[in-house]
Amino acid sequence: MTKESLDRLISIALSKGGDYADLFFEYSISNVLALRDNEVNAIASNIDYGVGIRVLKGDQTGYAYSESTIWDDMEKAALSAARIADEIAPCTSFNHKIETVRFTNRYPVISDWSDYSVDNKKLYLQEINDSVFSLDSRITKVMARLSDSETKVLFYNSLGDYYCDCRPIASIVATCILSQNGVTDTASASMSFRMGSEFLTESLKKEIIKALSDNISHIFEARQPKGGEMAVVMGAGGSGILLHEAIGHAFEADFIRKWTSIFSDKLGQQICSKYINVVDDATITANRGALNVDDEGVVGQKTYMVKDGVLHSFLHDRISAKYFGVSPTGNGRRESFRFNPIPRMRATYMENGNCSEDDIIKSIKKGIFVDNFTNGQVQIGAGDFTFFVKSGFLIENGRLTAPIKDINIIGNGPEALADIVAVADNCKIDNGTWTCGKDQYCYVSCGMPSVLVKSLTVGGGN
Repeated sequence: MTKESLDRLISIALSKGGDYADLFFEYSISNVLALRDNEVNAIASNIDYGVGIRVLKGDQTGYAYSESTIWDDMEKAALSAARIADEIAPCTSFNHKIETVRFTNRYPVISDWSDYSVDNKKLYLQEINDSVFSLDSRITKVMARLSDSETKVLFYNSLGDYYCDCRPIASIVATCILSQNGVTDTASASMSFRMGSEFLTESLKKEIIKALSDNISHIFEARQPKGGEMAVVMGAGGSGILLHEAIGHAFEADFIRKWTSIFSDKLGQQICSKYINVVDDATITANRGALNVDDEGVVGQKTYMVKDGVLHSFLHDRISAKYFGVSPTGNGRRESFRFNPIPRMRATYMENGNCSEDDIIKSIKKGIFVDNFTNGQVQIGAGDFTFFVKSGFLIENGRLTAPIKDINIIGNGPEALADIVAVADNCKIDNGTWTCGKDQYCYVSCGMPSVLVKSLTVGGGN
């Protein structure tokens, strides 16, 4: 694509009265290897390519895409997006000065995946398979999956903003099935970073094995606790998924703009304790949720949603930022060129507090400690949530005692945030394969220090 062809395409997109237009070109190469039954028996590669064209006019959005860059195909897509206009305006020539978007590269690749052979990938998965089987005689099956991809993006808009970005992502997931006395259960561990083949280290392998070992250590001894209202300590790291789902989505400014979020009228208000800071961050090097530039040409940044307990900022794309008269926060994201960008999270976490996890646990006479969340459901408007907890422990008289599993945590996001009465100093980002679904899918990460919520509903046994 030349500057002339980019300008011509923008002109066509604006030809029916649009206020703004942008072009999002994307070229992705992805590879997957899967191990099952003690061998790598599935390998796949895929190339995806195309351009998405967006036109904004007032409160309306027109979006179309083409899976080729043949001029006629792109022209049809630009015209389709343009037809949101109510009045036909003359097709004028667009020739804007290009302003290159400057950014810091948050995911520099040290070793290109093309230099790492399939045989080496197979060997890496095989070594994980053998190590997992050696953990426990009750393991009957191991499954592992290694994926890597590289996505090249070219962006240009009617403001003259231009950037190119190369976005790597690498992920590994290992799952084992265990059986004891006719009862089966599963344990999983995953890691994902924006990296090249330097991702596949011995230390990564050891982390995966250790995570699986920790997950299976009490897998058959764990029981459902008695349900009811009780104090809940959420462990550092993966508990951040509750922060993401029950709170973070309600800060996304499309929900705010439509008044469907419970936080819509809370900007500038104290919503929790003064020692709580909640961040959505695109700047963590090699993080799964990192972004040099978002999918609307806004540089990735660190955004405080909650600062000293006050609702400090919502998460804005260009549309919501214009509506509220503020600057976009770099949260305009899309699954691919086939999708319109909307406000989405990146790496969402709570910053450190001023006490230790041990002190928090010692302060509780009766409650539970949870550290391994799986699926959940959240109502954005009301803020009500239900999360399934895979594992944790009872807290009795200030000590972790019996292991627990398979319980539901039920509550309300704003109320749970307000009910956090202690925040530890052990913030941890969970680097698992978190993927957020909101009509479309985006890579994210989450994290938090250990926190004490003074009361939540625990759905367990009788």
